Amino acid sequence: MKLIKIKNAYLFLLLTAGHFLFAQIDKNATKETKALYQNLKLISKKHILFGHQHALEYGHGWKNGPNRSDVKSVTGSHPAVIGIDLSDFSGRPKDVIEKAKETLRKNVIATYERGGITTVSWHFNNPVSENGFYWKDSVSSPAISLIKPGGSHHEKYKEILKTIADFANSARANDGTLAPMIFRPFHEFDGDWFWWGKKFTSREDFIAVWQFTVSYLRDFLGVHNFIYAFSPDVKFNSEEEYLERYPGDGFVDMFGMDDYADFGRDDKYNLEAGVKRLKIISDLAIKKQKLAAFTETGLESIPNKTWWTESLLKTLKSENIELAYVLVWRNDTTSPTHYYAPFPGQVSVPDFIKFYEDPFTLFEKDLKNIYSSKFKI
Repeated sequence: MKLIKIKNAYLFLLLTAGHFLFAQIDKNATKETKALYQNLKLISKKHILFGHQHALEYGHGWKNGPNRSDVKSVTGSHPAVIGIDLSDFSGRPKDVIEKAKETLRKNVIATYERGGITTVSWHFNNPVSENGFYWKDSVSSPAISLIKPGGSHHEKYKEILKTIADFANSARANDGTLAPMIFRPFHEFDGDWFWWGKKFTSREDFIAVWQFTVSYLRDFLGVHNFIYAFSPDVKFNSEEEYLERYPGDGFVDMFGMDDYADFGRDDKYNLEAGVKRLKIISDLAIKKQKLAAFTETGLESIPNKTWWTESLLKTLKSENIELAYVLVWRNDTTSPTHYYAPFPGQVSVPDFIKFYEDPFTLFEKDLKNIYSSKFKI
Protein backbone atom coordinates (compact mmCIF):
# COMPACT_ATOMS: atom_id res chain seq x y z
CA MET A 1 0.00 0.00 0.00
CA LYS A 2 1.31 3.42 -0.95
CA LEU A 3 0.28 6.64 0.80
CA ILE A 4 0.47 9.91 -1.09
CA LYS A 5 -0.51 13.34 0.26
CA ILE A 6 -2.03 15.63 -2.34
CA LYS A 7 -3.34 19.08 -1.38
CA ASN A 8 -4.19 17.98 2.17
CA ALA A 9 -6.04 14.89 0.95
CA TYR A 10 -4.69 11.43 1.71
CA LEU A 11 -4.83 9.10 -1.26
CA PHE A 12 -4.30 5.40 -0.78
CA LEU A 13 -3.41 3.41 -3.88
CA LEU A 14 -4.40 -0.21 -3.49
CA LEU A 15 -3.90 -2.69 -6.28
CA THR A 16 -6.61 -5.35 -6.14
CA ALA A 17 -7.66 -7.67 -8.94
CA GLY A 18 -5.92 -5.45 -11.47
CA HIS A 19 -7.68 -2.24 -10.40
CA PHE A 20 -6.41 0.84 -8.63
CA LEU A 21 -8.89 1.83 -5.96
CA PHE A 22 -8.95 5.04 -3.98
CA ALA A 23 -9.86 5.69 -0.37
CA GLN A 24 -11.84 8.54 1.07
CA ILE A 25 -10.70 11.75 2.75
CA ASP A 26 -10.85 10.27 6.25
CA LYS A 27 -7.67 8.25 6.66
CA ASN A 28 -9.07 6.94 9.96
CA ALA A 29 -12.36 5.77 8.47
CA THR A 30 -13.66 2.48 9.81
CA LYS A 31 -12.83 -0.68 7.92
CA GLU A 32 -16.43 -1.00 6.76
CA THR A 33 -16.57 2.61 5.56
CA LYS A 34 -13.37 2.17 3.58
CA ALA A 35 -14.73 -1.02 2.03
CA LEU A 36 -18.00 0.69 1.11
CA TYR A 37 -16.12 3.51 -0.57
CA GLN A 38 -14.02 1.12 -2.63
CA ASN A 39 -17.01 -1.02 -3.56
CA LEU A 40 -19.10 1.98 -4.64
CA LYS A 41 -16.27 2.88 -6.98
CA LEU A 42 -16.27 -0.65 -8.42
CA ILE A 43 -20.05 -0.64 -8.85
CA SER A 44 -19.97 2.65 -10.76
CA LYS A 45 -17.84 1.08 -13.49
CA LYS A 46 -20.57 -1.23 -14.79
CA HIS A 47 -23.71 -0.75 -12.67
CA ILE A 48 -25.70 1.72 -10.62
CA LEU A 49 -27.50 1.34 -7.28
CA PHE A 50 -31.11 2.45 -6.96
CA GLY A 51 -32.09 4.59 -3.98
CA HIS A 52 -35.27 6.06 -2.49
CA GLN A 53 -35.61 8.80 0.12
CA HIS A 54 -37.40 7.88 3.40
CA ALA A 55 -38.17 4.47 1.90
CA LEU A 56 -38.41 2.62 5.22
CA GLU A 57 -40.01 5.32 7.38
CA TYR A 58 -43.18 5.71 5.35
CA GLY A 59 -44.69 5.37 1.90
CA HIS A 60 -47.82 6.03 -0.15
CA GLY A 61 -50.67 5.64 2.37
CA TRP A 62 -48.68 4.03 5.21
CA LYS A 63 -46.21 4.80 7.97
CA ASN A 64 -43.89 2.76 10.20
CA GLY A 65 -44.51 -0.59 8.55
CA PRO A 66 -42.15 -3.36 9.72
CA ASN A 67 -39.47 -4.06 7.09
CA ARG A 68 -41.65 -2.34 4.52
CA SER A 69 -41.01 -0.07 1.54
CA ASP A 70 -43.08 0.77 -1.52
CA VAL A 71 -40.20 -0.42 -3.69
CA LYS A 72 -40.15 -3.77 -1.91
CA SER A 73 -43.92 -4.07 -2.32
CA VAL A 74 -43.45 -3.73 -6.09
CA THR A 75 -40.22 -5.66 -6.67
CA GLY A 76 -39.62 -7.88 -3.65
CA SER A 77 -36.47 -5.94 -2.73
CA HIS A 78 -35.79 -2.76 -0.82
CA PRO A 79 -33.81 -0.06 -2.64
CA ALA A 80 -30.05 -0.52 -2.36
CA VAL A 81 -29.73 3.02 -1.00
CA ILE A 82 -32.07 4.37 1.68
CA GLY A 83 -32.29 8.12 2.29
CA ILE A 84 -32.81 9.62 5.73
CA ASP A 85 -32.77 13.25 6.89
CA LEU A 86 -31.49 15.09 9.98
CA SER A 87 -34.08 17.89 9.87
CA ASP A 88 -35.23 17.20 13.44
CA PHE A 89 -31.73 17.36 14.89
CA SER A 90 -31.90 21.12 15.58
CA GLY A 91 -34.51 23.79 16.25
CA ARG A 92 -36.66 21.27 18.10
CA PRO A 93 -37.33 20.47 21.79
CA LYS A 94 -34.80 18.10 23.30
CA ASP A 95 -37.27 15.22 23.55
CA VAL A 96 -38.12 15.55 19.84
CA ILE A 97 -34.42 15.52 18.93
CA GLU A 98 -33.78 12.42 21.03
CA LYS A 99 -36.77 10.61 19.55
CA ALA A 100 -35.62 11.46 16.02
CA LYS A 101 -32.10 10.22 16.77
CA GLU A 102 -33.40 6.92 18.10
CA THR A 103 -35.80 6.37 15.18
CA LEU A 104 -33.11 7.05 12.61
CA ARG A 105 -30.51 5.02 14.49
CA LYS A 106 -32.75 1.94 14.30
CA ASN A 107 -33.38 2.65 10.61
CA VAL A 108 -29.67 2.92 9.80
CA ILE A 109 -28.73 -0.20 11.77
CA ALA A 110 -31.50 -2.25 10.16
CA THR A 111 -30.39 -1.14 6.70
CA TYR A 112 -26.75 -1.93 7.48
CA GLU A 113 -27.55 -5.38 8.87
CA ARG A 114 -29.61 -6.22 5.77
CA GLY A 115 -26.66 -5.18 3.61
CA GLY A 116 -28.13 -1.91 2.33
CA ILE A 117 -26.65 1.59 2.29
CA THR A 118 -27.77 4.79 4.03
CA THR A 119 -27.43 8.28 2.62
CA VAL A 120 -28.07 11.25 4.90
CA SER A 121 -29.46 14.59 3.75
CA TRP A 122 -29.85 17.55 6.09
CA HIS A 123 -32.71 20.01 5.79
CA PHE A 124 -31.02 22.18 8.39
CA ASN A 125 -33.38 24.46 10.33
CA ASN A 126 -31.98 27.98 10.36
CA PRO A 127 -29.95 28.22 13.58
CA VAL A 128 -30.21 32.01 13.72
CA SER A 129 -33.77 32.95 12.73
CA GLU A 130 -35.10 29.49 13.69
CA ASN A 131 -37.77 29.48 10.98
CA GLY A 132 -37.04 26.24 9.19
CA PHE A 133 -34.78 25.43 6.26
CA TYR A 134 -36.49 27.35 3.46
CA TRP A 135 -35.59 30.96 2.86
CA LYS A 136 -38.41 33.35 3.73
CA ASP A 137 -37.99 37.01 2.87
CA SER A 138 -38.02 39.38 5.87
CA VAL A 139 -37.90 36.39 8.23
CA SER A 140 -34.85 34.25 7.46
CA SER A 141 -31.28 35.10 8.39
CA PRO A 142 -28.28 34.55 6.07
CA ALA A 143 -26.79 32.35 8.75
CA ILE A 144 -23.77 30.84 7.01
CA SER A 145 -21.65 33.90 7.83
CA LEU A 146 -22.74 33.65 11.47
CA ILE A 147 -22.02 29.96 12.06
CA LYS A 148 -18.54 29.97 10.54
CA PRO A 149 -15.52 30.11 12.88
CA GLY A 150 -15.57 33.50 14.61
CA GLY A 151 -19.26 34.05 13.88
CA SER A 152 -21.84 34.97 16.52
CA HIS A 153 -23.53 31.55 16.32
CA HIS A 154 -20.46 29.39 15.85
CA GLU A 155 -20.67 27.79 19.29
CA LYS A 156 -24.32 26.96 18.69
CA TYR A 157 -23.33 25.33 15.41
CA LYS A 158 -20.72 23.23 17.20
CA GLU A 159 -23.43 21.95 19.55
CA ILE A 160 -25.59 20.99 16.57
CA LEU A 161 -22.66 19.13 15.01
CA LYS A 162 -22.13 17.32 18.31
CA THR A 163 -25.72 16.05 18.06
CA ILE A 164 -24.94 14.70 14.60
CA ALA A 165 -21.70 13.13 15.83
CA ASP A 166 -23.47 11.47 18.77
CA PHE A 167 -25.97 9.98 16.33
CA ALA A 168 -23.26 8.80 13.93
CA ASN A 169 -21.26 7.20 16.72
CA SER A 170 -24.35 5.48 18.18
CA ALA A 171 -25.30 3.69 14.96
CA ARG A 172 -23.76 0.37 15.97
CA ALA A 173 -24.95 -2.99 14.75
CA ASN A 174 -25.42 -5.99 17.04
CA ASP A 175 -21.81 -6.99 16.44
CA GLY A 176 -20.60 -3.56 17.56
CA THR A 177 -19.57 -2.21 14.16
CA LEU A 178 -20.52 1.32 13.14
CA ALA A 179 -22.84 1.60 10.16
CA PRO A 180 -21.27 3.71 7.38
CA MET A 181 -23.31 6.58 5.95
CA ILE A 182 -23.04 8.95 3.00
CA PHE A 183 -23.45 12.43 4.53
CA ARG A 184 -24.72 15.14 2.16
CA PRO A 185 -24.91 18.51 3.92
CA PHE A 186 -25.97 21.87 2.41
CA HIS A 187 -27.41 20.26 -0.73
CA GLU A 188 -28.68 22.37 -3.63
CA PHE A 189 -26.52 25.22 -2.40
CA ASP A 190 -26.50 26.89 -5.82
CA GLY A 191 -30.22 27.67 -5.57
CA ASP A 192 -32.09 30.33 -3.61
CA TRP A 193 -34.74 28.24 -1.80
CA PHE A 194 -32.64 27.26 1.24
CA TRP A 195 -31.05 29.73 3.66
CA TRP A 196 -27.60 28.35 2.78
CA GLY A 197 -28.22 29.07 -0.90
CA LYS A 198 -25.88 31.00 -3.13
CA LYS A 199 -28.00 34.15 -3.03
CA PHE A 200 -27.60 34.42 0.74
CA THR A 201 -23.95 33.59 1.33
CA SER A 202 -20.56 34.34 -0.12
CA ARG A 203 -18.41 31.70 -1.74
CA GLU A 204 -15.74 32.19 0.92
CA ASP A 205 -18.15 31.78 3.83
CA PHE A 206 -19.77 28.69 2.32
CA ILE A 207 -16.40 27.03 1.82
CA ALA A 208 -15.29 27.98 5.35
CA VAL A 209 -18.40 26.40 6.88
CA TRP A 210 -18.09 23.26 4.75
CA GLN A 211 -14.43 22.80 5.67
CA PHE A 212 -15.14 23.39 9.35
CA THR A 213 -18.07 20.95 9.29
CA VAL A 214 -15.99 18.10 7.89
CA SER A 215 -12.96 18.86 10.05
CA TYR A 216 -14.95 19.18 13.27
CA LEU A 217 -16.92 15.98 12.74
CA ARG A 218 -13.95 13.98 11.53
CA ASP A 219 -11.00 15.34 13.47
CA PHE A 220 -12.52 16.56 16.76
CA LEU A 221 -15.73 14.61 17.30
CA GLY A 222 -14.36 11.29 16.06
CA VAL A 223 -16.87 10.54 13.32
CA HIS A 224 -15.21 7.96 11.09
CA ASN A 225 -18.20 6.34 9.40
CA PHE A 226 -19.13 9.19 7.04
CA ILE A 227 -18.51 9.53 3.30
CA TYR A 228 -18.97 13.22 2.40
CA ALA A 229 -21.04 14.18 -0.65
CA PHE A 230 -21.12 17.57 -2.41
CA SER A 231 -24.34 18.13 -4.37
CA PRO A 232 -25.53 21.34 -6.04
CA ASP A 233 -28.71 21.61 -8.09
CA VAL A 234 -28.52 22.29 -11.85
CA LYS A 235 -27.14 25.83 -11.98
CA PHE A 236 -24.03 24.69 -13.83
CA ASN A 237 -23.10 23.84 -17.40
CA SER A 238 -19.36 23.34 -17.05
CA GLU A 239 -16.80 21.87 -14.68
CA GLU A 240 -15.71 25.38 -13.72
CA GLU A 241 -19.26 26.37 -12.76
CA TYR A 242 -19.76 23.12 -10.85
CA LEU A 243 -16.61 23.74 -8.78
CA GLU A 244 -17.38 27.40 -8.03
CA ARG A 245 -18.03 26.59 -4.34
CA TYR A 246 -15.96 23.44 -4.11
CA PRO A 247 -14.22 23.27 -0.71
CA GLY A 248 -11.23 21.28 -1.94
CA ASP A 249 -10.14 17.69 -2.50
CA GLY A 250 -9.47 17.17 1.20
CA PHE A 251 -13.11 17.83 2.13
CA VAL A 252 -15.22 15.95 -0.43
CA ASP A 253 -15.52 12.23 -1.21
CA MET A 254 -18.37 12.25 -3.68
CA PHE A 255 -19.55 14.55 -6.47
CA GLY A 256 -23.32 14.67 -6.69
CA MET A 257 -26.10 16.53 -8.45
CA ASP A 258 -29.80 17.06 -7.75
CA ASP A 259 -31.72 17.31 -11.02
CA TYR A 260 -35.48 17.25 -11.38
CA ALA A 261 -35.68 20.03 -13.96
CA ASP A 262 -34.26 18.02 -16.87
CA PHE A 263 -36.27 14.87 -16.17
CA GLY A 264 -39.89 15.88 -16.67
CA ARG A 265 -40.73 18.37 -13.95
CA ASP A 266 -43.63 20.55 -15.16
CA ASP A 267 -43.75 18.22 -18.16
CA LYS A 268 -40.44 19.63 -19.42
CA TYR A 269 -37.69 17.27 -20.54
CA ASN A 270 -34.12 18.09 -21.46
CA LEU A 271 -32.39 14.74 -21.16
CA GLU A 272 -29.47 15.97 -23.24
CA ALA A 273 -28.72 18.62 -20.61
CA GLY A 274 -29.12 16.03 -17.86
CA VAL A 275 -26.60 13.73 -19.55
CA LYS A 276 -24.17 16.63 -19.98
CA ARG A 277 -24.31 17.52 -16.29
CA LEU A 278 -23.98 13.92 -15.14
CA LYS A 279 -21.01 13.53 -17.46
CA ILE A 280 -19.35 16.53 -15.78
CA ILE A 281 -19.56 15.00 -12.31
CA SER A 282 -18.61 11.55 -13.56
CA ASP A 283 -15.52 12.92 -15.32
CA LEU A 284 -14.56 14.89 -12.21
CA ALA A 285 -14.80 11.76 -10.08
CA ILE A 286 -12.61 9.84 -12.48
CA LYS A 287 -10.07 12.65 -12.70
CA LYS A 288 -9.92 13.24 -8.95
CA GLN A 289 -10.21 9.57 -7.97
CA LYS A 290 -13.46 10.13 -6.09
CA LEU A 291 -17.05 8.92 -6.29
CA ALA A 292 -19.96 10.36 -8.24
CA ALA A 293 -23.70 9.85 -7.77
CA PHE A 294 -27.04 11.15 -9.01
CA THR A 295 -27.95 12.28 -5.51
CA GLU A 296 -31.57 13.35 -6.20
CA THR A 297 -33.98 13.14 -9.09
CA GLY A 298 -37.44 11.88 -9.93
CA LEU A 299 -40.73 12.69 -11.58
CA GLU A 300 -43.53 13.59 -9.16
CA SER A 301 -46.55 11.27 -9.50
CA ILE A 302 -44.73 9.42 -12.33
CA PRO A 303 -47.46 10.01 -14.95
CA ASN A 304 -45.05 8.94 -17.72
CA LYS A 305 -45.60 5.16 -17.89
CA THR A 306 -42.14 4.51 -19.38
CA TRP A 307 -40.16 7.12 -17.44
CA TRP A 308 -37.94 4.55 -15.73
CA THR A 309 -36.54 2.94 -18.87
CA GLU A 310 -37.01 5.61 -21.54
CA SER A 311 -35.91 8.67 -19.52
CA LEU A 312 -33.89 7.63 -16.48
CA LEU A 313 -32.23 4.37 -17.53
CA LYS A 314 -31.30 5.55 -21.02
CA THR A 315 -29.67 8.62 -19.47
CA LEU A 316 -27.74 6.60 -16.91
CA LYS A 317 -26.41 4.23 -19.58
CA SER A 318 -25.21 6.96 -21.93
CA GLU A 319 -21.77 8.51 -22.44
CA ASN A 320 -19.97 5.94 -20.25
CA ILE A 321 -21.14 7.80 -17.17
CA GLU A 322 -19.84 6.27 -13.91
CA LEU A 323 -22.24 6.83 -11.01
CA ALA A 324 -22.47 4.87 -7.76
CA TYR A 325 -26.21 5.39 -7.27
CA VAL A 326 -29.33 7.27 -8.32
CA LEU A 327 -31.84 8.32 -5.67
CA VAL A 328 -35.44 9.40 -6.22
CA TRP A 329 -37.32 11.52 -3.70
CA ARG A 330 -39.86 10.40 -1.12
CA ASN A 331 -43.39 9.00 -1.22
CA ASP A 332 -45.55 11.14 1.05
CA THR A 333 -47.89 9.31 3.43
CA THR A 334 -51.04 11.38 2.88
CA SER A 335 -50.62 13.30 -0.38
CA PRO A 336 -52.31 11.61 -3.37
CA THR A 337 -49.75 13.13 -5.78
CA HIS A 338 -46.44 13.65 -3.93
CA TYR A 339 -44.53 10.44 -4.65
CA TYR A 340 -41.49 9.53 -6.75
CA ALA A 341 -41.29 5.73 -6.57
CA PRO A 342 -44.08 3.38 -7.68
CA PHE A 343 -46.33 1.46 -5.33
CA PRO A 344 -48.65 -1.44 -6.19
CA GLY A 345 -51.13 -0.31 -8.82
CA GLN A 346 -49.28 2.85 -9.85
CA VAL A 347 -49.21 3.29 -13.65
CA SER A 348 -45.42 3.04 -14.02
CA VAL A 349 -45.09 -0.31 -12.18
CA PRO A 350 -44.62 -2.48 -15.32
CA ASP A 351 -41.84 -0.19 -16.55
CA PHE A 352 -40.26 -0.04 -13.10
CA ILE A 353 -40.13 -3.84 -13.08
CA LYS A 354 -38.18 -3.65 -16.36
CA PHE A 355 -35.88 -1.09 -14.73
CA TYR A 356 -35.47 -3.39 -11.73
CA GLU A 357 -34.73 -6.44 -13.87
CA ASP A 358 -32.16 -4.69 -16.05
CA PRO A 359 -28.66 -6.05 -15.20
CA PHE A 360 -27.36 -2.48 -15.03
CA THR A 361 -29.43 -1.58 -11.96
CA LEU A 362 -28.77 -3.03 -8.51
CA PHE A 363 -31.16 -3.20 -5.56
CA GLU A 364 -30.59 -4.31 -1.98
CA LYS A 365 -31.07 -8.01 -2.78
CA ASP A 366 -28.17 -7.75 -5.24
CA LEU A 367 -25.69 -6.61 -2.59
CA LYS A 368 -23.54 -9.18 -0.82
CA ASN A 369 -20.60 -8.16 1.38
CA ILE A 370 -20.83 -4.49 0.34
CA TYR A 371 -18.97 -3.59 3.57
CA SER A 372 -16.18 -6.09 2.95
CA SER A 373 -13.23 -6.66 0.67
CA LYS A 374 -15.04 -9.88 -0.30
CA PHE A 375 -17.62 -7.93 -2.30
CA LYS A 376 -18.09 -9.08 -5.87
CA ILE A 377 -20.38 -7.74 -8.58
